[in-house]
Amino acid sequence: SDAATMQLIRWTDGGFGMAAHNYDGDMLTDQIAQVHRSPGFITSNLVGVSDDGSLIKEFEASHGTVTDLWLDHLDGKETSFNPLGLVEAMIGAMQHAAHLDATANPNDSMKQEVNEKVKKFTIILRKAMHNTFRYGQGTKDLSGPSGYSTEDYVRKVAWRLNRYIATEEEEAPPPEVSEPDRWFQRNYGVDDDKARTLFEKFDVDRDGSIDYKEFEKMLVSLGVAPLKKIEHDEDSDSN
Repeated sequence: SDAATMQLIRWTDGGFGMAAHNYDGDMLTDQIAQVHRSPGFITSNLVGVSDDGSLIKEFEASHGTVTDLWLDHLDGKETSFNPLGLVEAMIGAMQHAAHLDATANPNDSMKQEVNEKVKKFTIILRKAMHNTFRYGQGTKDLSGPSGYSTEDYVRKVAWRLNRYIATEEEEAPPPEVSEPDRWFQRNYGVDDDKARTLFEKFDVDRDGSIDYKEFEKMLVSLGVAPLKKIEHDEDSDSN
């Protein structure tokens, strides 16, 4: 598993998959989590069938363990822990439990209503979590050195979740997420920290994106704004 872990760390461009036995998978995810200081953001799901034919589903958070973050937390230090795997497991368990209860009681209108409410809430919660990352407001493992602390990320998700529940609308389409061009960064020496600081300077409302007015001010401040030609009539010039 050590050799496999080193290959995973080397193959940073992705585009591959790996199959492992249960124990080896546990070791790999723990080792990679320590390197990237992140428990990951997928779940481990066990599926079976009970004697009556109903599905059995068990949901477990990502297996990655980040011991140093836990020790920092115990010492009262600030941490930046990605909770996606844990919350995704809770969402799966909530949805399945509500579904089983509703299926076992098809004539109970209260059970059916609870099932729909749980489904709706968990879908909105998932969107709030994912969009918080997509707006550049995630924890440091995915958003870099300027990422949010554990508590700040949770507060941001809670704020967005309450907005979504109240309006059931998304304030704006989230930005398209793509892998940074590694060739560009390697050959042009882009300083990510300074670029992030510059971005935050012009992201006035701190929403993780720059709207047109903020973009216009940025162009003017940097001295690269395209200017239109202003013509004066002869009378104004003579006066």
